[in-house]
Amino acid sequence: MNSSVAFIALFAVALSDIARLRAAALIHADASNYRALMTTLKAGDTLSLAPGTYPRLLIAGLNGTPSAWITITGTDSGPPAVIIGAAGYNTVEIFNSSYLAIENLRIDSLGIPGAFGISARGHEENLTHHIRIEGNTLVGQNGGQQTDGISTKTPTWGWIIRYNQILGAGTGLYLGDSDGTQPFVNGVIEHNLIKDTIGYSMEIKDQISIPEIPGMPTEPTSTIIRNNVFIKNDQPNPDGDRPNLLVGAFPATGAGSLNMYEIYGNVFLHNHREALFQGSGRVSLHDNIFVDGPYTYPAVVLRKQNYPLKIALVYNNTIYTSGKGIYVGTRAQIDDAVVGNLVFGTTPISGAIPSVPTSMRQNPRP
Repeated sequence: MNSSVAFIALFAVALSDIARLRAAALIHADASNYRALMTTLKAGDTLSLAPGTYPRLLIAGLNGTPSAWITITGTDSGPPAVIIGAAGYNTVEIFNSSYLAIENLRIDSLGIPGAFGISARGHEENLTHHIRIEGNTLVGQNGGQQTDGISTKTPTWGWIIRYNQILGAGTGLYLGDSDGTQPFVNGVIEHNLIKDTIGYSMEIKDQISIPEIPGMPTEPTSTIIRNNVFIKNDQPNPDGDRPNLLVGAFPATGAGSLNMYEIYGNVFLHNHREALFQGSGRVSLHDNIFVDGPYTYPAVVLRKQNYPLKIALVYNNTIYTSGKGIYVGTRAQIDDAVVGNLVFGTTPISGAIPSVPTSMRQNPRP
């Protein structure tokens, strides 16, 4: 390479770096101008919302990059920026956005039935992925069990939901859709407090298939649920009792069929009507604490529900309950183990219980 060509190459790199630095702007906003400023955000920008009250937040077409996320944030101390709900709308709605962070906001749906706290809906028409929801407080999603703190009803992947408080929602987190067609893939849910929900603290729905969407992972991935606190109270649920956490099955074959749930380090506290945890599909459940489950129902349940239980690895958990501890309703089809758990209850471990993993047996089941 001669000197002039080398100079041109270095100059091009320098221009690229300058453009990137210019794109990463800190933009201050308040309720009078935040909507207009939000439409100007580019990769790497941060929109900082001043303390105060803001109408509902529609986030559309904001796409950062893997190395330059767009961030919408309140202050990390002092009075918050409060996003308030309105009848007929979700309080924060995300549409066709990616590599986007929502941080340090108070999201108040004002008790309006159906006004979710944070939502991504629209099925395949809404290409939304790599969203980080961090350090927010969600309140006022108590208009009924069907009102969710955080909800996804579009195929999505790469979400990080961490260090949030979801207080008194109908359902704390509802990820996926009831018909199994809107998978939530390769997510991380960690260090959240979900307290006093009417129904589920958290539910991830069954997944019957992985749609062919650009960027959607087709290789095996894990959704990680770790270091959260799921607390229920004794309020009745007119729609029927629900576990603190329920995870459903993955696709039976093809893309997504080898995905896993890795659930560890969580605290599940109080549920006198339903299980503290229920799972089917492919589950690794370990190093959790379960306290104060129902007398008439097991604290931990693994079984076929809508779809089979395929992998159930349950180990190193601690359970204090007045009824049954761990109950395996149906044997896992591929691999299973219930070992090393400390269980205090009337019937500590029951059901179709293996003693060692299928893969370690001399004559494993076909």
